[in-house]
Amino acid sequence: MKEESFFSYPEDKNVHSYFASGIIKENGAERKFPMKQVKFIHTADLHLDSPMVGLRHLPKIIFDRLQESTFIALRNITDAAIQHEVDFIVIAGDIYDEEDRSIRAQAVFRNEMNRLADKGIKAFVIHGNHDYLGGNRIQIDFPENVFFFKEQLETAAFIKSEGTVVHLYGFSYPERHVTERWIEQYGITPGADFHIGLLHGHFEGASDHGKYAPFRLSELLDKGYDYWALGHIHKRALLCEQPPVVYPGNPQGRNRKEQGDKGAYIVSLSESGSEITFFETADIIWEEIVIDGKDAARFNDVYQLCLRTLEENRRGGKGVILSVHIASLDSSLNEVKEKIDCGELLELLQEEEKNESSFVWVHRLTYEENSVINRGELIKQSDFYQELFNSIEHYDDITTALTPLFQHSQARRYLSGMSEYEKEKLVQGAEKMLLELLHKN
Repeated sequence: MKEESFFSYPEDKNVHSYFASGIIKENGAERKFPMKQVKFIHTADLHLDSPMVGLRHLPKIIFDRLQESTFIALRNITDAAIQHEVDFIVIAGDIYDEEDRSIRAQAVFRNEMNRLADKGIKAFVIHGNHDYLGGNRIQIDFPENVFFFKEQLETAAFIKSEGTVVHLYGFSYPERHVTERWIEQYGITPGADFHIGLLHGHFEGASDHGKYAPFRLSELLDKGYDYWALGHIHKRALLCEQPPVVYPGNPQGRNRKEQGDKGAYIVSLSESGSEITFFETADIIWEEIVIDGKDAARFNDVYQLCLRTLEENRRGGKGVILSVHIASLDSSLNEVKEKIDCGELLELLQEEEKNESSFVWVHRLTYEENSVINRGELIKQSDFYQELFNSIEHYDDITTALTPLFQHSQARRYLSGMSEYEKEKLVQGAEKMLLELLHKN
């Protein structure tokens, strides 16, 4: 799937066609010249061996596959690098999920780097806030095709056989919390045809992500680089078209906040411009979907509607973990609501999926009654409601909120831990109460 293509065209398109093919007309005669160009893959935030916190409730076969998914995504990146015969890959931070970098994660990463080495493909790597350089850990050796940037900003040179020279600039986090404006240290080292910046950091004003190594877009553009390979934000974003300033996002979603297609970019830089192409790498996709339940008159209608939704979201060879919200359900369908509330419909939808290689596992099933208080109508009234519902959908700190209750000297004697289903119902009840109060006022 092509994301964007950007070229700089001379006004005379005939001149460009010759230029792009490595031929130029000079006084009526054609003269060939070697065109400078380089092709590489840009990825970031691999988070190898991520523990997938809070997902133990999934069936073992699905949970095990989810645990392997970050490794599969890395293998897919290596496969693409070999298939497309790139010159090198760049990894913009957070190769590992934790600072201790498990031996297994290092071994898998090294094996993939060895595969690249066998094909003459190099790798340029920076460490981010999750896998920073400081601390004590067991480390294994890597092949010579891998260049790890150190804790001070440095320049790495890549030289192709025909003479094209690329300078890559970057640094690895010396510690977890890097809040200084490292962008101010970046500059140009003369002598290269192309300049590529690697930075694991926070684009100011774009998100509430950890504000490490912050930068403004204007600061990146002022450096005069041909490409900025960014990392840290797990949602892919093209901050600038020319030159490309790119967050590839993480190659494998790990929870319901990291939804949609995940992958990396193949980047081509040449004297005629740049081209970037997105390709998918994730083995498991997280999705949220809203279905219209206003025409459902009985339980079987809702059940069949959900089954169709599962089939529409099935992807050949990949797994899908799906959150389903049924909108505009008739408030008089008490039996249907009871089957959803007790989790029976959810269990019915999950029944056959655990043994499917292309599974669609519904991990969350909610509904909204077709009543006076309607999400869709409220969102139309004000952006406030859109923000409110987004906050509710992604609220996952209920354990902290309930800590005073569970630590109360009297109450804790009568309380046990809460299941995921009970937490979901508590949030739903809080939402309903809040909307009723807002509507009343």
